[in-house]
Amino acid sequence: MTRGARFFRTGAMAPRLDEQLVDRLRASSTATLGHLTDLGFVRGLTAIAPIRSPFVGSALTVRIPHADSTAVHHALGLAQPGDVLVIDQSGDDARSSFGGTLAGIAADAGVVAAISNGRTNDVDEIAELGFPLFSRGATPLTTRLHGFEGRINDPVSVGGVAVLPGDVVFGDADGVCVIPRTDAQRILQTLEELDADPVILGLRDAVRAGTPLGSITGASALYEANHG
Repeated sequence: MTRGARFFRTGAMAPRLDEQLVDRLRASSTATLGHLTDLGFVRGLTAIAPIRSPFVGSALTVRIPHADSTAVHHALGLAQPGDVLVIDQSGDDARSSFGGTLAGIAADAGVVAAISNGRTNDVDEIAELGFPLFSRGATPLTTRLHGFEGRINDPVSVGGVAVLPGDVVFGDADGVCVIPRTDAQRILQTLEELDADPVILGLRDAVRAGTPLGSITGASALYEANHG
């Protein structure tokens, strides 16, 4: 390897997600998923602007070396409708690699959201666009086009979660979860069963009618069984 060599690499684009799966998953919520598992939830990132509606998309992953966002710009030329851009800044949590102009270009390409473990600039512009974007917060300090290196459609890590190209990225006002593509149908079925559970749907009415919440959920039996 020669000193100063530059390396860029692009992996294969993932197949499109089934539109029915996307629509059905978007009808649920990340909080419902949070009742089923602790895995896949992105931590330490927040929505830059209010999330107006849930989003579901296929992960288009980008890994950049700290201050060089060359690969992010190139990835936007590869983006397809329904993608979620997932940016791993290799531990740099001070700079932004995704601002208002890129958010507008992404939205025009049909990208449904972006997730970055760096920061974000042009917050007001992004809010006006209504483009869903999760990051570590706002900053005026940006990355630049150095042309050092980068990876597109490689495995990345964002918010403590490993993300593979094509994984299902599911987000709403409560946060973001990454669902392995191979598990998506199974998880969706469980989510729909939970969303339709008559016991859960009727909790408030049952409590209003005089039944203690713990009796309905089983919490009181657990409490009494372990009461000291």
